[in-house]
Amino acid sequence: MLDIKVLGTGCSNCIKLEKLCREIIGEKNLAATIEKITDYDRFADFGVLLTPGLVVNGKVLASGRVPGKQVLEQWLLDIEKQTN
Repeated sequence: MLDIKVLGTGCSNCIKLEKLCREIIGEKNLAATIEKITDYDRFADFGVLLTPGLVVNGKVLASGRVPGKQVLEQWLLDIEKQTN
């Protein structure tokens, strides 16, 4: 199962990143949870200084940018394969 955390204040890029994650999970039928973290103090816990941030299974995959859909999809599929 993928544990996805989207870190951000609610800006348009943060919303876009969360939406992309949900879209890919639905399209690829991945077992995942998505948590939206808006608390600045928690951003630092992950070492994320720029939002949006993306953390999957405890690993920071992106900070300060929204990855393209194909890149994000490949990341999630790769991590999902590693966990099985």
